[in-house]
Amino acid sequence: MKNKFINVNPSQLLVLVFAISILLGTILLKLPFATTTTVSWLDALFTATSAMTVTGLVVVDTETAYTLFGEIVIASLIQLGGLGIMSFAVLIYLVLGRKIGFKERVLVQQALNQTSLGGIVQLVRNLFIFSLGIELIAMILLSLRWVPEMGFAKGIYYSFFHSISAFNNAGFALWSDGLSRYVGDPVVNIVITLLFIIGGIGFTVLADLKNKRTFQKLSLHSKIMIIGTFVINLLAMFFIFFLEYGNPNSLGSLSVVEKWWASYFQAVTPRTAGFNTLDIGSLTDPTIHLMILLMFVGAGSASTGGGIKLTTFLIIVLTVVTYLKGKKEIVVARRSISDTIIFRSLAITMIALTLVFLAVFVLTITEDSTFLPILFEVVSAFGTVGLSMGITASLSIIGKIVIIIVMFTGKLGPLTLAFSLARQEKSKIRYPQEDVLTG
Repeated sequence: MKNKFINVNPSQLLVLVFAISILLGTILLKLPFATTTTVSWLDALFTATSAMTVTGLVVVDTETAYTLFGEIVIASLIQLGGLGIMSFAVLIYLVLGRKIGFKERVLVQQALNQTSLGGIVQLVRNLFIFSLGIELIAMILLSLRWVPEMGFAKGIYYSFFHSISAFNNAGFALWSDGLSRYVGDPVVNIVITLLFIIGGIGFTVLADLKNKRTFQKLSLHSKIMIIGTFVINLLAMFFIFFLEYGNPNSLGSLSVVEKWWASYFQAVTPRTAGFNTLDIGSLTDPTIHLMILLMFVGAGSASTGGGIKLTTFLIIVLTVVTYLKGKKEIVVARRSISDTIIFRSLAITMIALTLVFLAVFVLTITEDSTFLPILFEVVSAFGTVGLSMGITASLSIIGKIVIIIVMFTGKLGPLTLAFSLARQEKSKIRYPQEDVLTG
């Protein structure tokens, strides 16, 4: 039995450690002094999973259902899930002065979705310094806005909680309507969005920016992430502004300046952040469809966000374009993309689509809701976004379990979960090729 545990592969161990952390979080949230009202075991599990996977979907109101202790447990789970369990393990090793072995490096590599073991420990060290520094700066900026409004203690605490939640792309807010009351507030809009954009762009990109300084020297991955993030966010903002401009339930009643702030916020938040300054359920169907696509694509690799990842989506798009042009290989910025990356992108996308389809199929049977809110809920859970059209609290027992599974898979990544379940086989045998009709 002991040997079997030792021989588990990194993917299996990562899944196991993540599941144990969620269970411990569930137990803590069920303690009598963690809640102000009765919270079922399933709801506590749902909340712990949502926090650990930095999703933000809630079945009970965070502010009214949990005490200060419960909220701190949620914030701790968010920080642990956002920066990574194995990253915290490496930090403890460094503090204790212990050597980081090969197995530990492999686990961190798996957790941070890195392609090589080189510089893993340095990446983790920089990750913590940078993350905690950014959260501290954001907390100070938010406190300048919220302390005068709420008082010192509450203003500092709210700034602390929302800085952690935003940087880790969790979407947990201490108001039942999200950040709707600050729809036109420049400070809240800028600080919160910068937190989840920086957290969602990926730690490898941030490290690359720190080391290379100039855009020309950046890696291909960093260039794709920076340009892709800017273009998608900009296009989404303009689309939402024009799609919702005359909608009296969303932008219609706001001033022009507030319309732009709200459009900007709702454009960037589906990239796995989960905060909202507008009622998502009141948006028009075209905007909802756009947000579903943005949530499915998600943030960057090795980031606090989820989804199939922006680079995966762009590789799929480039593969299609390359095929239509009749070319043999994908070339970006005078660099070719290997077949391994293409196959990996296809596998991630196919597994993700299958998971979303199965979850939506089950929920259309078990839930008393129309199709679009269910699809939105499932994609939001998979992308660890946390936005909802208002059906989360009314989910059935089966519905909650399905969303828990989707959040868990979305955070760990479809391939990580697949590798943990599949038996890896390598064969040196090559067979003759034969064409199969397609299309």
